[in-house]
Amino acid sequence: MNLHHHCPACIQRRPLLQGIAALLTLPSATLPFVHAREGVDVGNNSAFSKLVSADSVERSAAQQYAQMLQQAAAQESLGGKDHPQVRRLRAIASKIIPFSLTWNPRARDWRWEINLIGSQQINAFCMPGGKIAFYTGILEQLKLTDDEVACVMGHEIAHALREHARERMGKTAATGIGANLLGQVLGLGSVGQSVTNYGAQLLTLQFSRSDESEADLVGMELAARAGYNPKAGVSLWQKMGAASRGAPPQWLSTHPSGGTRIADIERNLPKVTPLYERTLGG
Repeated sequence: MNLHHHCPACIQRRPLLQGIAALLTLPSATLPFVHAREGVDVGNNSAFSKLVSADSVERSAAQQYAQMLQQAAAQESLGGKDHPQVRRLRAIASKIIPFSLTWNPRARDWRWEINLIGSQQINAFCMPGGKIAFYTGILEQLKLTDDEVACVMGHEIAHALREHARERMGKTAATGIGANLLGQVLGLGSVGQSVTNYGAQLLTLQFSRSDESEADLVGMELAARAGYNPKAGVSLWQKMGAASRGAPPQWLSTHPSGGTRIADIERNLPKVTPLYERTLGG
């Protein structure tokens, strides 16, 4: 998908989206402010996420995740709890997840899960509500170190914490409902129910490049705070670049180019490296 293509309809919708965003940022509907803090600064969650119910999105994600696990189990491709890679992934997750709570207070009540799916796809994701999956392909083909796994995992968890799926659904709902939404947006009304129309997208949802860049920064900080070297983000993307010489891996489909990504990571390393170095003295 060419994320920089601007069709006439998109141009027409832009003022509407901007108007809705302005309404949502009024005092009665603002999102919690992220105060000045050590680490990266990516601002507040998008106002568009307010257009759909978080409970509905997370409930839909849990259902789809359970279905995916059932299908994997039926195909004997679901990693068991004693699988070495499953134990490895869960150990890394157990160190990262505690640092997620400051990014999204809902994360405290999420029923976090992490599972391994036997597939040659170079892919990983975290659905809303903390439902994480890694494919064996990304671990085996890229021969990821623990630090690199933490960077991938932090990135995917960041998507859930920043509610990028909910934001994308909110934007879709806003453009679909159109001008009628402007009269009811502050009360929201039945708008939150629109998630039922878009919930099926959760497993295949594609994020914008700005979402991906934001997830890189938040994920890098999560990894650093958990005691994993954030510099591994550079080697990770060097490996991803080498793997994409043929057909790009699914995990790369909407991500910024490797060169851009590595430059962004290196530029932000000074913000998170002290957090990592502090864990070394513990």
